[in-house]
Amino acid sequence: MKVLKFGGTSMANADTVKRVADIVKSESVNRFIVVSAPGKRDGRDTKVTDMLYALYDYRRTHDDCSAAFQPIADRFAEIADRLGLYKIKGFDLDGELEKIKYDVDGGADKDYTASRGEYLSAYMLAHLLNRPFVDAKDIIRFNADGNFDEKTTFELCGKILDAKSGAVIPGFYGSMPSGAIKTFSRGGSDVTGAIIAGAVGAKLYENWTDVDGFLSGDPKVVENPRVIDVITYRELRELSYMGAAVLHPESIFPVRKRDIPIRIRNTFNPQAKGTLIVPTEQLLGGKIKREELPLTGIAGKKDFLSVQIEKSMMNNEKGFARKVLSVLEQFDLSLEHMPSGIDTLSVVIDKHDVKREQIDGMLKSLKESVNPDRMEIIDNIALIAVVGHGMNRRKGMMSAITGALFDADVNIRMIDQGSSELNIIIAVENCDYEKAIRALHGLDL
Repeated sequence: MKVLKFGGTSMANADTVKRVADIVKSESVNRFIVVSAPGKRDGRDTKVTDMLYALYDYRRTHDDCSAAFQPIADRFAEIADRLGLYKIKGFDLDGELEKIKYDVDGGADKDYTASRGEYLSAYMLAHLLNRPFVDAKDIIRFNADGNFDEKTTFELCGKILDAKSGAVIPGFYGSMPSGAIKTFSRGGSDVTGAIIAGAVGAKLYENWTDVDGFLSGDPKVVENPRVIDVITYRELRELSYMGAAVLHPESIFPVRKRDIPIRIRNTFNPQAKGTLIVPTEQLLGGKIKREELPLTGIAGKKDFLSVQIEKSMMNNEKGFARKVLSVLEQFDLSLEHMPSGIDTLSVVIDKHDVKREQIDGMLKSLKESVNPDRMEIIDNIALIAVVGHGMNRRKGMMSAITGALFDADVNIRMIDQGSSELNIIIAVENCDYEKAIRALHGLDL
């Protein structure tokens, strides 16, 4: 049994939805289908979810949402018309749209409004395939604190999905104990698909998108990166965290602990083999084979900040690192990396979504809390992750990495190697980021 999830580009227009229907019908083992809201049809287009967020904002300042709602309604009506859905008995898109507009005009909250793109996508595909429609709010549950409730969700999936074989399910949202709609973070349809796969005990979770698989480097930076045929959950976690965004990072966990593999597939090139994501033990234990490569992939992100703290005899001061971390917690800042020496310690912070006053407050509190001899701020840092299970078995790996960056005239600001030797993190200046990625991707090992 397989669970299939189709992303926004796969659901963008009538032609792509036809492709989705053909893929679903191609194998009898394709049991449950999860879909996103329609994405961009071209580079100038707007994703339906962004249109829905704009609809919510519009309604807050207007008595009637018609002007902002009509383009959304037209988008779905065009897809339905071209698919011939209005001829199908029981299909009532107009009624569904009317209810959504009524709810939004009545003060529906942001999560409800944003979730309607997935709802309507699944509603249309279910009618096109003549399969049951199951609303995600009836099976995906959050607790009173807004956290995903796995136990209740799996119980509901067992009760409802067993009787709805082959159902089509909207991604991205579920419901609170009160019945109110609650969404995952953006891209959360991947999470829904993984949850359904885990709940029904799928043999495989296929995530269909618009690329042939997980690439060894960013195609916007690297020319002709290779498609990785097999990657482990741990490698994927490292690369996804550093910006290789083929799959939502949180979608790994519901299938990982049940040893359900994920395959990334391309809706627009279904003949491509894609990338298989497997438990680490299956690869290292020899159950799954792949080409022996020391490096699996390279990914990175810009705009980090490093605080370098120096203090004599720091190593003898008990609780020094705890004090530093307590300051970060005080200002609601997440730690990315913390390389250290005998008398030095650095904390690296992702500046995205961090306010300037948080950083200023942190620096002031660090001076008061640990009384450093010297503290230096290094701004505009990029972090690059070099990831691969084979790295710890290859002599000269670090030499090759640093040599490649030297040859590319890139200055290294920090190196941090994880205890598992699965990844090496390199910090460079923002302005050297693309040059460094290309140099590392070109390593001949």
